[in-house]
Amino acid sequence: MIRAAIYARFSSDRQNDRSVDDQIASCRELCAREGFAVVQVFSDREMSGAFTVNRPGFQALMRTAEMKVFDIIVAEDMDRVFRSQADYHNARRRLDFLGIGLHTIAGQVGEMDGALRALMGEHFLKNLAVHTRRGLEAVVRSGRNAGGRAYGYRPVPGNPGELTIDADEADIVRRIFRQFIEGATPRAIAAGLNADRIPAPRGMRWTATTINGNLARAHGLLMNELYAGVIVWNRVRVVKDPATGKRVSRPNKAADYRRAQAPQLRIIDQETWNAAQA
Repeated sequence: MIRAAIYARFSSDRQNDRSVDDQIASCRELCAREGFAVVQVFSDREMSGAFTVNRPGFQALMRTAEMKVFDIIVAEDMDRVFRSQADYHNARRRLDFLGIGLHTIAGQVGEMDGALRALMGEHFLKNLAVHTRRGLEAVVRSGRNAGGRAYGYRPVPGNPGELTIDADEADIVRRIFRQFIEGATPRAIAAGLNADRIPAPRGMRWTATTINGNLARAHGLLMNELYAGVIVWNRVRVVKDPATGKRVSRPNKAADYRRAQAPQLRIIDQETWNAAQA
C-alpha cells in the first residue's frame, strides 16, 4: 500500500484557521478513494506560502521524508505547498532523489506541470503585491491613513483609515516641538516626559530615538509630517529575505514618497513645524 503524508497550510490574511482542517479532510477523502494509507499529517497555520524556510510544518515534512516513512505527499493544491519556483525545484529535486511523489486533489504532479504551477503561484504573489500597493495609494489620495497608528491620533470606529486627533496626546506633541525649538535635546525631552509619568507611544519609556527618529527612514516624532497636516506613505518598502523568509524594511528615496494633504489632522502650526525642521 502507498503510504501518504498530508500537508496543509493557510495564510492568515486569506483564510481562517478552519481551512487547515478542511484541507486535511479533503486530502483524507482523496487517499481513501485512491487506496493510500495516511501515515502522518503536517500543517502550517497562519503562514505565508512565499517561502518554505520559515514554515515549521513544511520543514518537519522534509525532515521526515529523509526517513522514508511515506511514499507520496498529498496536498489540496500546489499553492498550499509552494508559491516559489526556487522552493519547488529545490524540494522536488530532493523528493525525486528519495523516490517520493507529489499528489494533489487534481492528480499526480508531474515535473513540467509542477514547475508551471509553481511559476503561477509566484506570479500570483507578485500581482497581489501590486494590487495591494495600488489600493494603499488610493487610500492616501483620499486623505486617509494607510500606515499604522501615529501618536497624537486615534482611529475613527467604523471608518477604516480615518483618524481623529487625540487632544491629550496632541498637547504632548506640541510640548515636544516647543521644547525642541527652545533648545532642549531629544534626550532631555524624553527624560522630562518620563519624569512626568507620561505614557510613551508604545507603552514603555520615552527615548531620544522616539523623538528624533531616523533621518534615512524619515521617521520619529519630530519628522512626522502628519503633525503638519500631510499624510506621507511609501517611506519604506518591505521585502522578504529568501534565506530566512523574514520581512525586512528598507528606506525608499524621497522622490518615491506619496503625500496627500490632510489639514484636519494638523497638530503643529506651519511656523513651528518649519522651525523644528530647521
